[in-house]
Amino acid sequence: MEKIIKPEVLSPAGSLKTLKVAVDFGADAVYFAGQEFGMRAAAANFTIEEIGEGVRYAHERGVKAYLTLNTLPRNNDCDRLPEFIEAVAAQGIDAFIVTDIGVISLCKKYAPNVAIHISVQTGVVNYLTARAYHDMGAERIVVARELSLEEIAEIRAKTPKDLEIEAFAHGAICMAVSGRCLLSNYLTGRDSNRGDCAQPCRWNYKLVEETRPNQYMDIIEDQDGSYILNAKDMCMIEHIPEMYKAGVCCLKLEGRAKTEYYVAAVTNAYARATRKFAEQGLDYKPSEELVREIMKISHREYSTAFYYGKPEQGQVYTSGGYIRDWELCGVVEDHTDGLTTISQRNRFWPGKVDVLDPKFGQFEIDTGDLFDKDMQPLECARYAAQPVKFYSREISKGAFLRVKK
Repeated sequence: MEKIIKPEVLSPAGSLKTLKVAVDFGADAVYFAGQEFGMRAAAANFTIEEIGEGVRYAHERGVKAYLTLNTLPRNNDCDRLPEFIEAVAAQGIDAFIVTDIGVISLCKKYAPNVAIHISVQTGVVNYLTARAYHDMGAERIVVARELSLEEIAEIRAKTPKDLEIEAFAHGAICMAVSGRCLLSNYLTGRDSNRGDCAQPCRWNYKLVEETRPNQYMDIIEDQDGSYILNAKDMCMIEHIPEMYKAGVCCLKLEGRAKTEYYVAAVTNAYARATRKFAEQGLDYKPSEELVREIMKISHREYSTAFYYGKPEQGQVYTSGGYIRDWELCGVVEDHTDGLTTISQRNRFWPGKVDVLDPKFGQFEIDTGDLFDKDMQPLECARYAAQPVKFYSREISKGAFLRVKK
């Protein structure tokens, strides 16, 4: 059997707490942004001190840390970049994820020992561009999300072997070419290329004829209107062998604006899948339980995007919302002498609860009777952040409890 090198699972972190969750739930590497120059302005992001703490937390557990430096800086940003690059590099990050070639030159000058990864925002769709970035000093490219596996394989075959290929495997994707969009700028004044996208591609649109301004017509025959730009989410957990054969060494998970629970669940699923793939080889197929696990998180309809050619149905026209069949009901704060204490998130009743644990994985428990912080019986856990106690098997601090709606 061909020796398989386990693909790197690269997890998103919009905050220091989320970074630690990603590491605890199995990430091989994490990516995050500082307070400036990252493509997720809506996330909490990291101060310089938090970057240092996050890098130390990751490195102590054998996990790499990459910093996104992937906005398109304007002239008035350029003078601040050298100091920022030096300050971040001093915290020990493993790589910068960069879009702009001017920023690449600054990274090489002010942080020569930090690796350069080329962001998906650059739209690398051919081997000539990949080679050019390698010549500039890049160690890795994140290929455009509009490529097929066949096209990625050709890039792999026609580029230097020491140039790594990273590709998105899971999460929300943009209807624009690898995120380079101006809709948000035009409609709201918020610059999507500087991390402040208002996501107008998720809005519900109807048609208006010029001489009848108050008559709104459906673009397709549906009473709810049409979400003509609304892309499905990507999910490649059932296609890891194919991505590996195409030359992808790193599976990137989208989600720096997502919750800690979302990051934990997706990271855990792909970490488990890649470990099994490395053990079982190219014939690996994820278990039904593992596929169900990825369905428990909030998501839009899933697709394989462009990996197998032009998507037959890459957009969701009838709804801009999410599929939420499961609900987070609490996060474990402590387990002592058989008594588990959680911080409640959504209302739930005594009974069966699904657990996602950083140490023990996924399992089910029956809570039995619920108690408040003073061990008074509770008919129901009703209030957000309410301490709730129950007797159970060992559950790790930081585990997430879920119930099916």
